[in-house]
Amino acid sequence: MLNFSILLLFITFALRYLFKPQWRGKANQSSLPPGPKPWPIVGNLPELIKSKKKTSVSHWIHSFMKEMNTEIACIRLGNAHVILVTCPEISREFLKKHDAVFASRPLTMATDVISKGHLSTIFAPSGDQWKKMRKIMVSEMLSKARHQWLYEKRVEEADNLVRYVHNQCKISDEGGLVNVRVAARHYCGNVTRKLVFNRRYFGEGKADGGPGFEEEEYIEAIFTFLAYVYSFCVSDYLPFLRGLDLEGHETIVKEATRVMNKYHDPIIEDRIRNRRDDKIDEPKDLLDVLVSLTDDNDILLLSMDEIKAQICEIMIAAVDNPSNALEWALAELLNKPETLQKAMDELDNVVGKDRLVQESDFPQLNYVKACAREAFRLHPISPFIPPHVSVIDTTVAGYFIPKGSHVVLSREGMGRNPKVWKDPYEFKPERHLQGCNEGEEVELTEPELQFISFSRGRRGCPGVVLGSSMTTMLFARLLHSFNWSIPTNQGTIDLSQRKGESFLAKPLLAVAKPRLSPNVYSFQGKRKIN
Repeated sequence: MLNFSILLLFITFALRYLFKPQWRGKANQSSLPPGPKPWPIVGNLPELIKSKKKTSVSHWIHSFMKEMNTEIACIRLGNAHVILVTCPEISREFLKKHDAVFASRPLTMATDVISKGHLSTIFAPSGDQWKKMRKIMVSEMLSKARHQWLYEKRVEEADNLVRYVHNQCKISDEGGLVNVRVAARHYCGNVTRKLVFNRRYFGEGKADGGPGFEEEEYIEAIFTFLAYVYSFCVSDYLPFLRGLDLEGHETIVKEATRVMNKYHDPIIEDRIRNRRDDKIDEPKDLLDVLVSLTDDNDILLLSMDEIKAQICEIMIAAVDNPSNALEWALAELLNKPETLQKAMDELDNVVGKDRLVQESDFPQLNYVKACAREAFRLHPISPFIPPHVSVIDTTVAGYFIPKGSHVVLSREGMGRNPKVWKDPYEFKPERHLQGCNEGEEVELTEPELQFISFSRGRRGCPGVVLGSSMTTMLFARLLHSFNWSIPTNQGTIDLSQRKGESFLAKPLLAVAKPRLSPNVYSFQGKRKIN
């Protein structure tokens, strides 16, 4: 099987260089969207594999779409038609007008591993399992009432964020050098662990409020998995290759999942035992809620595998987006001191300098939220949103979309679309305040899909309220509590993007110095750490 697979790929690569590929043009309203002409059996996999080695799949896709002057395209990977969209208007057709048609997900190697056979919400295809888990997430885990119930835990981790950064400032009267990526990612990890497990650390943590080895290993595993979850793995389109692990993706995904499960599983199994022994009275966290759910006959609603799969999904869904937006935004703001000052002035006017920002301040922090929106627009966490799969044949934007097609909306393409955004590559928070009436609150969501902060539609993110809260608090606490500056002799912040990924090429290092009244930070040493 292995020799045959390698021979097949070799033949298709040879054909690729012997014959110049042709564009599939726009024929009529019943045709597929335009795109590169596919090869027999493998489709456009040779071009995709080549793009991975040279630059990235995202770069290849956006380049040929620009060359073809199209905002919707189709490539064939194996037997799957992959529909690519960079236009907000067409995206709205998919996720609003035809939302029910595109409410499924592809079955991939990575999603199968992490979700124990697609038992969770995000990764499950449409069907009874997805409906069951989606209902639980919306009504039991992420409802407004549950959000309010978990308020104190979120505040505790926002306080710990300030404590941790403040401790980095004690090195010098001029402030301390802070790894912003570490601070942001571990704030998001801490919040999620606190909500789910009622604990900040899996191990001992550090006295300064920072992550210990266990938390560092855990966060690294989450971001490793996220890098591979929908990475156009060849075996997802040629299933007979699965198990051969020709690209090494399967080994990497299984190892990252093993690390996450190493920390999750003992806690989950212990809670389930406690529930069976009637040792859980009132739920204290989201895991207690999950293990306590029963049906009308008082029988446990979820199996152990369903609980483990859903916990994994919650943890990986909450860390990347807010932390990436903060790191990029602060990097941009440090290169634009006037813009940074506007955000700090707003915080001083709303909050003052004698207390910390609270969630009740959020409605008045429109400029801070505009900075977050601009980071989501210009620097999305990933080039594409998770694929939607069509459950029937249909027509969208005048093109035929076959049943089983994978529809992939481009975060980059929409957020940087020059037909929608003036100066699309410039960081300008003010653009999100235009047309905003006095007293109107800026939201982090974008219902018209001119950019994507949180996924929309039936497959939309059920944790929008939590994600918005975490993002706004992360921005507000760091911008309000500290003066930020570029390290001496550095000049400006390098805004280069890491090859093949959406992060800054190098973690952002910036100098932080306390800017509030000293008594505001006095509680930091008294807070319970674990």
